[in-house]
Amino acid sequence: MAYLMGIDLGTSSLKTIIVDEHGRVKALSRRSYNIDSPRGGYAEQNPEVWWQACCETVREAMHSSGIKDIAGVGFSGQMHGLVALDKDCKVVRPAILHCDTRSEKQVAELKDVFTAAGIQTLMMNPVYTGFLLPSLLWMKENEPRSFERIRYVCLPKDYLKLRMTGELSSDYSDASATLAFDIKNMRWSEEILKRTQLPADIFPKCLETAEKAGHVSAEASGSTGLPKQTVVVPGGGDQVMQGIGNGMVRVKDATVNLGSSGQVCFQIDRPVLNPALSTNMFCGYKRSRWILFGATMTAGLSLAWWNAITNENDFEKIDRETLALSPGGGVVFLPYLNGERTPHLDPNLSGAFVGVNINTTKARMTKAVMEGVAFSLRQCIDICAELGYEADSLVASGGGARSRAWLQIQSDIYNLPLRVTETEEQAGLGAAIAAGVGSGVYGCLEDGCAAAVHYRNEIVCPDKDRHSVYQDYYELYKEIHKDGRHVLNKAALLGRSDGQNETFSK
Repeated sequence: MAYLMGIDLGTSSLKTIIVDEHGRVKALSRRSYNIDSPRGGYAEQNPEVWWQACCETVREAMHSSGIKDIAGVGFSGQMHGLVALDKDCKVVRPAILHCDTRSEKQVAELKDVFTAAGIQTLMMNPVYTGFLLPSLLWMKENEPRSFERIRYVCLPKDYLKLRMTGELSSDYSDASATLAFDIKNMRWSEEILKRTQLPADIFPKCLETAEKAGHVSAEASGSTGLPKQTVVVPGGGDQVMQGIGNGMVRVKDATVNLGSSGQVCFQIDRPVLNPALSTNMFCGYKRSRWILFGATMTAGLSLAWWNAITNENDFEKIDRETLALSPGGGVVFLPYLNGERTPHLDPNLSGAFVGVNINTTKARMTKAVMEGVAFSLRQCIDICAELGYEADSLVASGGGARSRAWLQIQSDIYNLPLRVTETEEQAGLGAAIAAGVGSGVYGCLEDGCAAAVHYRNEIVCPDKDRHSVYQDYYELYKEIHKDGRHVLNKAALLGRSDGQNETFSK
């Protein structure tokens, strides 16, 4: 029996899993850490904290399972962030994360330099703060001494792979999410780097997700307990790895992920230009494969926020109460608690409950939160359909997939059947499957998914009558934003200008 390891570097925690070749989880270890914010809008982490968490969880997983012989190790990681390294591959400064907003000036400058037409054809994605390219340009302007020390840059999970193998590389999926990558031709973009006056040789070579990237070094073996020469593969960005862990590796396979944020993701076989740039398109797990996805900023986070306000933590009770309620009930929730990505691309939207009256109950508002998040993800589904990609079914994942009520709400709103995998750690499982391919346990990712990904017996199917009701609410949901966008913007901006400083802790 072969054993495989997946290491998932998240924004708030790192998780290491060990699975056997049939996908059965033998060990799971986790370490949490904080986001550092030395100034407003800053989001940083010390990569050494990631490595320490990696070493501790690897050792703990191996100890708790009693498994020492690992065939291969793969990675999944938070995307977009900047790790800057000097000539000795030492960290120059704390990593700038995907949720960092300090580079607003650089984003505006990139939009001026490239124009809308250039962004569409060269970057093929909206330009956002927190992506590696604007963060690097911020360093160039604001920390010139640190910038001059840079010899290499990489993505967060690539740093762990560097520490594990002693070799620096990235993969196509993570590299394509930097805004410095030629997504059509799957290489660093000469034109983008020329216009931004950045040297091409600071960017790492790129490999396929399941390609052998190196072996566990003697130094890393001493730190982690992994055997020397264990095969290491690059893995990929968390969206790609979740897709693999959900068994979604064929063209037009589609997933809906309802974590803190939410995504609808399609596997596609050609680059797709969305003129509105209201979706993201990145490279996939191998050459000639891409992913198309829409994202909502506060999905599970919306329910966590509402439950914190109402002091509710009994999720079985929430499921019972919401399943007993009819759709809609006159209340609509807009989940714009931190602005919105797809389709609005507006960081200055505020959320809202609409339709509340004296008879509205807490349970009804809870269900409205679930429905509002599903409406937002439905917009992602609709935009992907407009671009030529429609799903016959979806595989659901994330914390929202643990709620029977939320699964049914999603199915009724999307009018699509939903399947759920037996393993909740899809990104880590995807990383482990990739490691299985690189180490020869599986012949290809399709074989690995067939062997290791298993689905629950139940398929959640839509109800025709409930879907009909939800169609009316969905149109109302879109109309509220269309007619009230300026009010939602004004409320958000007023809240910032009047010294609002309350913070929500998940």
